[in-house]
Amino acid sequence: MPNSASILISEIETRVPIGSSSRRSDEMGIATRVSEFAARKSNLVVIIPIWNEGDVILKQLQRMKDASLNIDIVLCDGDSSDGSTNASILQSLSVRALLVTDHPGLGTALRMGFRYAMDEGYDGVITVDGNGKDGVEAIPQFVTHLSNGFDFVQGSRFMPGAHHSNTPWERYLGIRCILSPIMSIASGFRYSDPTNGFKALSRRFLLDERLQPLRPVFQQFNLQFYLNYMAPRLGFRVVEIPVSRSYPKGTPTPTKIVGLGTKTALLRQFLNTIFGRYSVKEQRSTSPTAIAR
Repeated sequence: MPNSASILISEIETRVPIGSSSRRSDEMGIATRVSEFAARKSNLVVIIPIWNEGDVILKQLQRMKDASLNIDIVLCDGDSSDGSTNASILQSLSVRALLVTDHPGLGTALRMGFRYAMDEGYDGVITVDGNGKDGVEAIPQFVTHLSNGFDFVQGSRFMPGAHHSNTPWERYLGIRCILSPIMSIASGFRYSDPTNGFKALSRRFLLDERLQPLRPVFQQFNLQFYLNYMAPRLGFRVVEIPVSRSYPKGTPTPTKIVGLGTKTALLRQFLNTIFGRYSVKEQRSTSPTAIAR
């Protein structure tokens, strides 16, 4: 077994030695265990939210390693039980750290990753799903745009130069005919694929007091919507770049968005976002204790 340190995100400044461990909830209410396999080597980090992804995430990590991206990789795990987060395997695939929480939700995993990235001093974060659908070869393009001063970089499978295949018809119509037009009007930026989890965010955007993305209200899909909504509205530099996303043919769609209840919750959170119900001002007026300082 490789050496690893289990630490708490809220204890980054007083880190325990390699091989020691501890666990508790940080001030954002996320019980977090962090296992580090390597020291920081880059000024940007790729954050990958996962939960029981099986061999898919391991194959994706191998593709990232083969691409010689020269960027730190951090997995944000919702307490997987399928063996895909074996420490020895992750270390061999050049993963820098594994963050684990037993609190559910995509938003929870992303908040955990953002907090770790900011505490570690990274200049920016690239997020990509861990279900193997995304062309990770596009990561250098996200790096370039962050380095050129953009604060929010959205990957799109639908713009010129992009590629998508086997996209479920209901998802294609929902994104192209409903979510993209509404988000574009509400945010003031013309998005073609705002639900795509392939994004990049600058440190100054994530730390802006008007954003506050670490609030516990962001547990599921709403954090993804909120980031797209707020970046142009707050005056940050936003750009959309072409990426590829391919769904497997003839096999079940690799997604956590299944069932009527989940899809209804997604739509409700989308509407709450565009009506400004997650804004810092709105949250302060409805729940004064919702924002951790």
